[in-house]
Amino acid sequence: MKLYYHPLSGHAHRAHLFLSLAGLDHELVFVDLAARAHKQPDFLRLNPFGEIPVLDDCGTIIADSVAILVYAARRIGPSPWLPTDPVAEAQVQRWLSVAAGKMAYGACAARLITLFGARLDPDEVIARAHATLAVMEETLGAVTWIAGTEAPTIADVALYSYTHHAPEGNVDLGAYPAVRAWLARIEALPGFVPFAASAVGLLA
Repeated sequence: MKLYYHPLSGHAHRAHLFLSLAGLDHELVFVDLAARAHKQPDFLRLNPFGEIPVLDDCGTIIADSVAILVYAARRIGPSPWLPTDPVAEAQVQRWLSVAAGKMAYGACAARLITLFGARLDPDEVIARAHATLAVMEETLGAVTWIAGTEAPTIADVALYSYTHHAPEGNVDLGAYPAVRAWLARIEALPGFVPFAASAVGLLA
């Protein structure tokens, strides 16, 4: 397996993190975003949207971080990472949607401002981030893992990277003790790989 990634991308980190947690051997292939390597013809043949991450599994190409999580979870066979029980699977899918939507337009977007100078309204995206974190806090106050399962799922992996790095976008995690405890539980999992931190936002 080859994972096309960039070390500052939370989308790429979630894919890298799960491949490691799942014990799937893989090679990291650096994509130079600053040089716009992701917009060059060779890369666009892998993903016409010109986005990372992309997984190449012996010629099977999977683009999009959430799609990679689903593919890798099925690739290893039946496991708690992606339950087949309809109710549990629906809960996992619900939180995958949060990762792709509310998290992307909240904590992720806030980080884009401080790290890459994105022209977004910081007050708006920070407010979105806190709205999402408030729901996560309430949920995690009652369960160990975000989908309410007995073991971690790909939903936990999908939400980890941008939640943990929310302070880089000036999103303070101080008011969310259950979320912080959940982050620590993920970090204690065998195979965990950290997401490179940057001295911006509240970490400056």
